[in-house]
Amino acid sequence: MSSATLEATDHRAGTSQVSLGIYEKALRWTADWDELFADVRRAGFSFVDISVDESPERKSRLHWSKQTRQHIREAAARQGTQLGGLCLSIHRALGPGSADPTVRAEADRIFDQGIELCHDLGIPVLQVAGYYAYYEQADPGQRSRYVESLRRAIPKAAQSGVLLGIENVDGNDVTSISRGMNIVREIDSPWLQMYPDVGNIAEQQLDEIEELRAGEGHMLAIHVKDVRVGEPRRVAMGTGIADFPKAFAELARQGWSGRIMIEMWNDNAPDSVERCIEARRIVEQMLTDAGVGIVTD
Repeated sequence: MSSATLEATDHRAGTSQVSLGIYEKALRWTADWDELFADVRRAGFSFVDISVDESPERKSRLHWSKQTRQHIREAAARQGTQLGGLCLSIHRALGPGSADPTVRAEADRIFDQGIELCHDLGIPVLQVAGYYAYYEQADPGQRSRYVESLRRAIPKAAQSGVLLGIENVDGNDVTSISRGMNIVREIDSPWLQMYPDVGNIAEQQLDEIEELRAGEGHMLAIHVKDVRVGEPRRVAMGTGIADFPKAFAELARQGWSGRIMIEMWNDNAPDSVERCIEARRIVEQMLTDAGVGIVTD
């Protein structure tokens, strides 16, 4: 069992302890990895989750050379920053549940490439977006095709030592931890679990306690972001409707320990580090008030 799984499921101490990380897009991107990782540390975070999304630049990361992958690992080590997770957001554009077999084949290749990239970068968790086929008209077979694509990805993940975590998303597909857990139970592999998003629980107007209890024992790591109904992104921390105190109190009740990643989008902001520091302070205070310990390194 990987260290990430042990960290997320070990309740023996009787108290919750978490390390805090930040999303890559919360910090201004200058195409300098040393600078990005240094900004993560300046903002007071232990780790960063990076992205492979629909943009040509980030999509090309799936094809990085071995030398580039080694360079990025060395840059993270130089700056004392962990690589916590990889968000495989590109599946929003190339849906595993697509009705088009050509798109499904490409989605399968992306799973394999994403898992290999995690392995080479030393990233323990690949975040799986809960979109079946975001840009297509919904049809009755989307979910089953999505599940089968995930099922095909499991052997590669297991062989590579990379955990897959489904994110509950906005929209109409895997919109809750409960729905994600139905898939986790259906596939029934230790290599597929949940990577819940507390903000998306609120955006869908669901109950934080009920949803986090649905994922109990299966949550590899957790996202926090603020939202409003119909606004799942770019809402400043503390100004939206996400009930973090309620969510953190439930994590404390569970004795959940692991990684919590703050998700923000400040990628073009010259004061992105300062924005991240403020968001971290808000989250730290709420975690402390809920009785959740914060591990720093």
